Amino acid sequence: MAECTKIIYLMGTKISLYIKGEDAEKLAEEAEDMLIHYEDVFSANSDTSQLAILKKSAGVSPQKVDGELYELIKTGKKHSLCKDSFLNIAIGPLIKLWKIGFTGAHVPEKESIEKVLELLKPENIHLDDERKTVYLIKKGMEIDLGAIAKGYFADKVMEFFKKHGAVSAMVDMGGNVLVFGDSPSGSGSWTVGIQNPFLPRGNAAVLVKIRDQSVVTSGIYERRLEKEGCKYHHIFDSKTGYPMESNVASLTIIADRSLDCDIYTTKLFGLDAASIIHQVDEMKEMGAVVITIDGKLACTANLKEKITLYPQPRTS
Repeated sequence: MAECTKIIYLMGTKISLYIKGEDAEKLAEEAEDMLIHYEDVFSANSDTSQLAILKKSAGVSPQKVDGELYELIKTGKKHSLCKDSFLNIAIGPLIKLWKIGFTGAHVPEKESIEKVLELLKPENIHLDDERKTVYLIKKGMEIDLGAIAKGYFADKVMEFFKKHGAVSAMVDMGGNVLVFGDSPSGSGSWTVGIQNPFLPRGNAAVLVKIRDQSVVTSGIYERRLEKEGCKYHHIFDSKTGYPMESNVASLTIIADRSLDCDIYTTKLFGLDAASIIHQVDEMKEMGAVVITIDGKLACTANLKEKITLYPQPRTS
């Protein structure tokens, strides 16, 4: 049985694919085509993507979109409207205002932030299930699916691999890891490292064993801006217009679907560590690992036998 490993640079990140099965190389090539298509349709940073067209038509008219894009917008809106959710797919104008992680990153004037807050209301994304149209009812509104798109793509690629006979596979969307079947190491489970938020990328704080699951981490270490002695990260509170304030440095969610991991790493990020662990403990199908800004680590009860500290998290 053939094995194939493929590295792809798309969506501003490194994507790693592993497939074991008949026609593994062909499956990898077709998966790359899928991902190129997703980048064309879903990109928030392209002037020609369907998301860009939605922005241009905001306050003017509904636009018909690709079925998969409609599906993800609908899912994102649903979770954005949940009580106390920190996920908001209408956050695009705020991301573009701060530009953290991009050229021109700066701390905006308070007046500019307050003006943008009026555009961040997910209830103003109108959806028509029959026509598959999306209408942003206020001019200046913009959808940003960056918080959840990679998980959606990973799930779709893995569905494709399974449908076409893969017996083992991995999709790593720049940190969104989803695995299926046996690990190529020979053991049944896969070992995935969770980034230490206080050390350079590639340094794990925790190793977790998973099978047929996804691991996704969100953290304040990924993109930062330092201005006049203050540090700002890229995870925003759409109620205040400023980066989220909590005692959490990173939040990892483990679940069967990578999209669910993406949703809940953002949806819960504004809570304190204890509240996150308590909430996820109530969701039997999910697990969570939280590392606080003072270097402490906590995990849900269902992960205690599956994780290994490597090394102990510490502050810099």
